[in-house]
Amino acid sequence: MRTTLTLLGALFLVTACATSSRTTPAERLEFYRANAGEPVRSFHSPGRLWGWRAIGDSALTVWTSSSRGFLLELAHRCPDMAFATSIGLTTRTSRVSAGFDSVVVRRSGVPGNRTTCRIDTIRPLNTRVVKESKRDLHDVELEERDPTIPDDPQ
Repeated sequence: MRTTLTLLGALFLVTACATSSRTTPAERLEFYRANAGEPVRSFHSPGRLWGWRAIGDSALTVWTSSSRGFLLELAHRCPDMAFATSIGLTTRTSRVSAGFDSVVVRRSGVPGNRTTCRIDTIRPLNTRVVKESKRDLHDVELEERDPTIPDDPQ
């Protein structure tokens, strides 16, 4: 009985920690903004994205390769982004341009359901810093380290 209560207590503690430490879309957006360069007018589109991740309903990251990513901020909210199963990008001459091109959001199971959301700004990501981050932005809250605490506690 005591072992069961101990295990249940540990499970509750782990669940509470995991639930309370989720970052918000606003916090994730600030992380990516802090690790992005100055806005650019466009980028070369390889035709197929290596990956993407929605950041709330007004921004997303797109990866054209494993080492090249961009933060795209949209001109308006794109509420269908939360339900997207895939996205595409419109292009002109193999370039995705801020102010002209859009993110095309697709939802599976809904015939003909495509929403286009205009891209307002494009910023290249510092992929080295983003990749080196040991925090999973969806599960761990970003906190500043207290410089008075030693790196190697005894």
